[in-house]
Amino acid sequence: MTVNEEKPLRAIILYDSRSSGGSTDRLIDAIGHELVESGAYVEKARCRANADYSFLREFDLVILGAPVYYLVVGSRLLGALVQSNLKKYLRGKKIALFLACGSPESMALTLYLPQIKVHLFTNRILSEKIFAPHQMDDPDTVGEFVEEILEEYEKADRGRAGSLQVQWDDEASEMVNAMPSFISGKIRSALEQYALQNGIKVITAEVVDEARSSPMGI
Repeated sequence: MTVNEEKPLRAIILYDSRSSGGSTDRLIDAIGHELVESGAYVEKARCRANADYSFLREFDLVILGAPVYYLVVGSRLLGALVQSNLKKYLRGKKIALFLACGSPESMALTLYLPQIKVHLFTNRILSEKIFAPHQMDDPDTVGEFVEEILEEYEKADRGRAGSLQVQWDDEASEMVNAMPSFISGKIRSALEQYALQNGIKVITAEVVDEARSSPMGI
C-alpha cells in the first residue's frame, strides 16, 4: 500500500534503546525503510525523559517502540510519557506501538504493552506488535506490521469527516483503546456510526453500553 503522493504521510518513530546499532536500532531502521518505500516521510528520535516534544505537531503518525528490560518497558520512553510534555503533544495523534521482547507474546500483551497504553487512552492506536528476537530482522514480519499501520491509517483518514461530528469522552475512549488493536478500530468506527445515526454528539460509557444492546450488536 502506498500513501497519498500529493500529501505524503509524515511519520516519526520515537524509541528507547540502550545501545546503538543493536537489534532494536535495526528494527527501527527496517520499519522506517518500509514506510519510506510506501511514500511516507519518516524521521526517528531517541526518547529522553526531559525532552521537549513540541516538534510532534509536524507529524501525522507517531510510532512508539522500546525493548523490554527485566519486565519493564524501556525507562526513557516511560519517563518521557510521565515527566515530559510528550503526552500533551501526542494528544489527537494516531499511534502505533511495538515492543522488542523475548517473553511470550501473551505475557507482553498483558504485562508490558499496558505500561505504555495507560498513557494513551485518548489516542487512536492503529496497530500494536510484539517482536520476538527472531522476528526483529525478518523483513516479512516488519512489512506486515507497517502494512497494517498504513491500512488502519487510511481507514481512519477516510472516516475522519464523519468522525469529526462525534466527540469521545475519556472513559469511553479508554474502554475502546483497551481492546486488542485488531478489533478496536472496528468497534470505534461502529460506535461513531451508531452515534451519527442516533444524533449523539458525545460518545460516553453509557452510549457504549447502549450500542452493545442495540440491534447493531456492537
